[in-house]
Amino acid sequence: MSKTDCKAAKDMTGAMEETMQRLQGRFQTMSEQLETKIDEMGTRIDDLEKNVSELMTQAGMEEQASSK
Repeated sequence: MSKTDCKAAKDMTGAMEETMQRLQGRFQTMSEQLETKIDEMGTRIDDLEKNVSELMTQAGMEEQASSK
């Protein structure tokens, strides 16, 4: 292998490593954003369930639903 080929292989390896690091960083960022969104959605669902339960209690439906 000539010196030119060896340098080209090293350059290609370096470029690939850099690309992989950038992709890893992007993937990590997207994963964190997705996890945050899922947590927010879980909190909203919990709040919605609480609100529905409160509305059912106010409407007197909880006793009806429990007796069925």
